[in-house]
Amino acid sequence: MDFQLKSDQELIHLYIAGDEGGLVELIRRYQSKIYTSIYLLVKDQYLAEDIFQDTFIKVINTLKAGKYNEEGKFLPWVTRIGHNLVIDHFRREKRTPLVSNGEDFDIFEVLGNYDESTEDKMVREQTHRDLKALIHLLPAEQKEVLIMRHYGDLSFKEIADITDVSINTALGRMRYALNNLRKMMQTKELSLKN
Repeated sequence: MDFQLKSDQELIHLYIAGDEGGLVELIRRYQSKIYTSIYLLVKDQYLAEDIFQDTFIKVINTLKAGKYNEEGKFLPWVTRIGHNLVIDHFRREKRTPLVSNGEDFDIFEVLGNYDESTEDKMVREQTHRDLKALIHLLPAEQKEVLIMRHYGDLSFKEIADITDVSINTALGRMRYALNNLRKMMQTKELSLKN
């Protein structure tokens, strides 16, 4: 059976019916996106790995208990579980999460590679480094919404629920984040030209 051709929903049904391969394919399909979204919130490799594992333990328990009802929304559902576990961790630690881009993990690896020339690859890698540096300069709330939306594939309603703000506030933070990135990119281009 070729699991890669199956939809998320089909893989979930296979797993619930007792075929472990369904879950293995779902993890393979989404592990880097889910791990990245956790890592960017905790900025600690070992803690991120622990929370990633706890996330999938919760996923497995929910699926086995027959309580999964997020038809067609597997990635946002799992990302939300991961982010809730991050929030639980910080509540236990009595401190607020700082959203960060650690230097030892490249968030852009999740975008995948394609056949490209050496020059294209160098340009792409430099662009990713530049963008990563610019994202790092954003205020924490803007960075958090940008990461949850772009890397976690969460809806603005889900982001609002997780961060405990209104949908309008979440949308506003995203708008500010994108405007700030745009301004920083223009400033960088101008300084390169001069």
